[in-house]
Amino acid sequence: MKEKWLIVLVAVLATAACGGDNGALLGTLERDRVELVAEAQEPIIEVAVREGDAVTQGQLLLRLDPAAANAQFAQARAAADQAERRLAELVGGPRREQILEARALAGGASASATAASSEFTRIEKLVGDGMLPVSALDRQRATRDEAVANERAARERLAELERGTRSEVIEQAAAAVEGARAQLAGFELSLARHTVRAPRAGVIDALPYELGERPPRGAPVAVLLAAGQPYARVFIPEPQRASVKAGSPATVRIDGSGRDWRGELRYVSSEAAFTPYYALNERDRSRLSFLAEVVFTEPEAAGLPTGMPVEVTMLESGAGP
Repeated sequence: MKEKWLIVLVAVLATAACGGDNGALLGTLERDRVELVAEAQEPIIEVAVREGDAVTQGQLLLRLDPAAANAQFAQARAAADQAERRLAELVGGPRREQILEARALAGGASASATAASSEFTRIEKLVGDGMLPVSALDRQRATRDEAVANERAARERLAELERGTRSEVIEQAAAAVEGARAQLAGFELSLARHTVRAPRAGVIDALPYELGERPPRGAPVAVLLAAGQPYARVFIPEPQRASVKAGSPATVRIDGSGRDWRGELRYVSSEAAFTPYYALNERDRSRLSFLAEVVFTEPEAAGLPTGMPVEVTMLESGAGP
């Protein structure tokens, strides 16, 4: 494909530099070319159009197999649901049953600590009277300290539940929800792009891949020639470059059309083809050409066929055909 366009470009340059028999610029009738690429390397499971079909904006062109994208989307949706439920749990705080349970545990730990302290006092007296060994007092002291520590832990746990979830924890959970939602949106967009639709009205120029083929990621799977006004692509010789600018009027003659069409220059390349001007002498510079586009200004030009040879004559500002 690249070699074909290179040959066409060289031929146009050769003729455009010399001009037509009447000094007109030679070129071709073109339209905006839109290449729609594959977002994933998946098989084509549906082709809804044929080459040459006119399509409207948003019309289905083809579909890639969405099985893998569906699985990723489902996984991301489950992760987002889990994050949202975790946030709701933290915002709601502990349940009443959890607080009652913690309160009962704190009460039981308090009773155990009280009993252990009383037992320690009793054994301390018996040891002082010589009725029990000192080791018994040491064991009871350890039991009392453990019970007191358990009581303190139970009361702290109860206080934590009664105060509710910390704001920092809720903020972290909210951030996790936003991250999960963003990831879900990304997978949703990727899934939607497995369906290729026309971004604007036009005509299908090429469908490089057949049903069942697996195009590589980023490869064009459909080429669309945009509807609307066409334009003439020509090459302006270097001697004429200084006399034209964007908006300059022009007339366009097309093979098979018995009339001249009005147009205006909308674009001129700032770079000459092919050699930089500063490397050439005055005689050689006259052989340079600048790529230009002349857009048609008459509404009925929208029906002209793409690819036709054209002759463009640049006019002085204010002149007409």
